[in-house]
Amino acid sequence: MPRHHILITGASSGIGAALAEYYARPGVHLTLWGRSEERLGKTASAVRAKGASVDIFSIDLTQADEALKALAYTDDQLPIDILILSAGMADIRPHGALAESAETALRMSMVNFATPVAMATEMANRMAARRHGRIALMGSVASFHDLPLATVYSGSKAGLGRFSTALQAAMTPHNVRVCLIAPGFVDTPMSQRLDGEQAFLVPVEKAARKIARSINQGRGVLVFPWVFQMTRLLEMVLPRPIAHRILRRLDVMQHPEHEKTAHQ
Repeated sequence: MPRHHILITGASSGIGAALAEYYARPGVHLTLWGRSEERLGKTASAVRAKGASVDIFSIDLTQADEALKALAYTDDQLPIDILILSAGMADIRPHGALAESAETALRMSMVNFATPVAMATEMANRMAARRHGRIALMGSVASFHDLPLATVYSGSKAGLGRFSTALQAAMTPHNVRVCLIAPGFVDTPMSQRLDGEQAFLVPVEKAARKIARSINQGRGVLVFPWVFQMTRLLEMVLPRPIAHRILRRLDVMQHPEHEKTAHQ
């Protein structure tokens, strides 16, 4: 029997795939979720080559009921020690639009907030009963700022961040550690869709190492790179009208071929 069971959503590419490879070793069983079965298969091959066992599931996180059923089934078969909710959906308003579309807003809210919140709540209850477990939720430094170009993305990540720290407060007495991950720009397919300056871009393997160490140590919040801790503090002290004036001047757009939103 495996000594550890880790479930990672968004494992078909980016940070999720890098975390799967980081944790892969003999004695570890990885359950990998993503939308693309083909890309999940590539991650699974890399994981097996390092000695871990693996299951893959192609799941659309806009279907929260199906995700919860799959989560419960997986945990019933082999209790999950670490749940990493890495899947996310990013989009900015299309060129010439005043805001994102309602359809995009609904899908992004499900993928970035509603479904991971439901999954984390389910696993928190199960882990608390066992008095053991780790839950990590993928936020973003965008949650600290009122981004006119990405109102739904920054808002959904802000909601996830507050939920994560609240769940941490509730679960700490039950030996369940909850970690909020708030990265800046990481070199993944999601960030590669953007035109414009991406300050302090972090290689995905380095990001995975930072995240895994924080999860294993039971840290409550990880914000990286360090400069975004400073920008967070700066916006807190700036009068909001001034902060908004600065943020409206940001010039970041998606590549035209990626105008349609996708998530890992």
